[in-house]
Amino acid sequence: MVVASFALIFDFGLVVLIWLVQLVIYPSFKFYANEELLMWHKLYVSRIALVVIPLMIGQIIISAVQLTMSQSLYTVGSFLIVVFLWIFTFTHFAPLHKRISKSSANAAKIEKLVKRNWGRTILWTLVFVLELVQQGLYPME
Repeated sequence: MVVASFALIFDFGLVVLIWLVQLVIYPSFKFYANEELLMWHKLYVSRIALVVIPLMIGQIIISAVQLTMSQSLYTVGSFLIVVFLWIFTFTHFAPLHKRISKSSANAAKIEKLVKRNWGRTILWTLVFVLELVQQGLYPME
């Protein structure tokens, strides 16, 4: 029960965060002039990391614990999605944020950020819904 509760906490935290990023934070970047965006983006990246990194670490640890406790379609699928999200985040989004922070922000990069982030938004939402279903909190009839 403790593992399941932590899974819900981490999954819910990430799903709320990713929807805020997708609907509010990333789209707001286009309203900044380039110089102001560069100043804000450097602060944003360091501050959002304080929230994102503990949530992602917690999620992958709990997902791995669930996988060791029970190998099912849910635990294997969920773990694979979480691993993919780590890879996708650190191979695509981290480098894109670094480029934006190094004075190469433009409308095309911001649009690319928003469009690519839909994949993460959908996958983190799926992980949360799967956890709800697994725990019997979201009826599948």
